[in-house]
Amino acid sequence: MINISRLWNGVEQPADHLRYGISGAPGASCVPASSRQRKPIVVWNITRTCNLRCVHCYADSHAEIYPGELTKEQCYAVIDDLAEYGANALLLSGGEPLLHPHLSDLLQRATGRGLKVTLSTNGTRITPEWARRFKDFGVAYVGISLDGIGEVHDRFRGVKGAFDAAIRGFRLCEEVGQKTGLRLTLTRNNVQGMPQILDFIERENIPRVCFYHLVPMGRGVDVAALRAEESRAALDMLLERAAAWHAAGSTRELLTVTQPADGVYILLRQIREGTPLAQQTYKLLSWNGGGANSSGRGIANIDTQGRIHPDQFWQQLTLGNVKDEPFSRVWEATLSPSAETLRELRGSEDPVERQKLLSGPCATCRHFALCGGGYRTRAAIANGHWRGSDPACYLTDAERQLDIRPGIHA
Repeated sequence: MINISRLWNGVEQPADHLRYGISGAPGASCVPASSRQRKPIVVWNITRTCNLRCVHCYADSHAEIYPGELTKEQCYAVIDDLAEYGANALLLSGGEPLLHPHLSDLLQRATGRGLKVTLSTNGTRITPEWARRFKDFGVAYVGISLDGIGEVHDRFRGVKGAFDAAIRGFRLCEEVGQKTGLRLTLTRNNVQGMPQILDFIERENIPRVCFYHLVPMGRGVDVAALRAEESRAALDMLLERAAAWHAAGSTRELLTVTQPADGVYILLRQIREGTPLAQQTYKLLSWNGGGANSSGRGIANIDTQGRIHPDQFWQQLTLGNVKDEPFSRVWEATLSPSAETLRELRGSEDPVERQKLLSGPCATCRHFALCGGGYRTRAAIANGHWRGSDPACYLTDAERQLDIRPGIHA
């Protein structure tokens, strides 16, 4: 996750201590000694059932009941284990999590155990009662998915009226003071509407927005990913709008997800434009390590059947199952097939040694220590193994070879 508000504008953000190792950051209780020592954020798909038919759904969800999902008691055991383990955060997703029959109980259990709980929802099922429960239970954040304005969003979601229902859900949360924001997936089908989306975000005063780069999983394999020039143009637009919002006094959080190369692109622009924040950006990206410290280390996934994966998009690789063994034991295992897989994926402490395992452009890129080889899950999907290069990296060959150490201009 690249926090544009932090890197481009230099504005302190609530998760700086976890993302960039900054002591004294807002909301920080302790700072990990390194990004490799962070406990993971656990994305938990609590149900596959969904009331929409999104064209890019990585879970390939439908409006039906799926057998084999965890019982209420099994869910409680997962929550208790994650709390005792000290997971950094628990993100409940789906399908549509508001269709889970025990969501209220799970939220109460998780927040009562001290977990930082966030919710990823399509927003259409949020009622005044649900909005009030989120607030009363202490849910840290509700992320509502949006892919365009009006009919564009409805086409993505496969249901007419989905846009209006999602915005109604956002406003209901806002009315009760529940922290809420939007999540958007960038594809060739909606990138042309970005100006309208950004105008809408500004007009509605939405406080937090995450732009995801498409990961081709589930039904998403049939959705067109951005070309390199489209990715660059999209990020340039986000940087321009972030600067304008900052100049106007807005504290809005603007982030991109599933593409660590965004951080390098930001740094290259800062160096080229002589921005004084460049050296700070270099330092923050160096601490974070990008994709090398993400999937399988800083983020994890539990799917609806209890299977454990390196992240929510990498479901071809199963490390264990919470029905058989607690998540914490699988994640910290030293003697098991999953332990061998995780050791290989996590690699050496030395970025140079980790990079030697890769092939393609990532193997020779001079920014590997900052980017970590892009999004490893996308590389695994594209190449059939995680050691390949991220096909969605949009840096040019010349940019990949620039020396951008502090004090040296690109």
